[in-house]
Amino acid sequence: MITTQVRPAEPKDHKRLSDLIFLETRSHRHLDWRSPLEWLGSEFFWMVEEGTRITAALACPTETDGIAWVRLFVHSGYWSAQDAWNVLWDTAKDEIAHAGGAKVAAIVQQSWFEKVLAASGFETRQRIVMLEWQGQYQPWAAPEADGFHIRKMTETDLPAVEILDLESFGPLWHNSLDTLKRAFAQSLFATVAENEDGIVGYQMTTGFAARAHLARLAVRTSMQGRGIGRALLGDLFAMLKKDGFLKLTVNTQSDNENSLSLYRKTGFIRTGEEYPVYTFDVPAVPN
Repeated sequence: MITTQVRPAEPKDHKRLSDLIFLETRSHRHLDWRSPLEWLGSEFFWMVEEGTRITAALACPTETDGIAWVRLFVHSGYWSAQDAWNVLWDTAKDEIAHAGGAKVAAIVQQSWFEKVLAASGFETRQRIVMLEWQGQYQPWAAPEADGFHIRKMTETDLPAVEILDLESFGPLWHNSLDTLKRAFAQSLFATVAENEDGIVGYQMTTGFAARAHLARLAVRTSMQGRGIGRALLGDLFAMLKKDGFLKLTVNTQSDNENSLSLYRKTGFIRTGEEYPVYTFDVPAVPN
């Protein structure tokens, strides 16, 4: 008789989970600086084991306090998506609640997963929109005249960048220092805007072939409206053109009017791609 159990995924399960992800077409993966299996060993990573087979898995580890993104959901073909999700989500909710609660979030790229989340009580209040720049915008005068300068980011800048990041984004979108280190290591272009008080803005951009992606752009709240974001973009555009990149994409929240305005003014256009962000608040279980 084959026994079925839901249990925490462990590093020793790496090979079988890798096979499941590779073989199954119905999988959700978060847009992340880590691969899903790099979260093995973290809290809130479960799998369904049937005999020697792993037939479903769900990972929603917390990276910053109170926020747990769905990093992975995958199931084998004989499960329905809803049944596999329900089995794992019931376990997830209970453990998250006993660990102090969290807001669980997912950026949905596939319609089948959107149906699963909606049926489980997840709600959406914003969307991620994609924009693209194709070399239409030219940089302007040197920013030194406005009291700040732009230079290459170094690894020693990252603690200050983390503080700026926490100030600039809502809790759902905070990046930990570990994530920023990973982003910096994977970036092609990373710069900071700096004045006499320190770092007041930064950007990190990745790239492949002739395409680049602006992964993160932030300006200190008290310094917004002074052209720092435009200066960082102008400097980035110049580097992209110099190195032969023809396109630059960026995504932002549909309700982030400051970002959308900046990108429109600097030559970005909407591509029409949009992805809903779903969230579910898991309350803490009283002690």
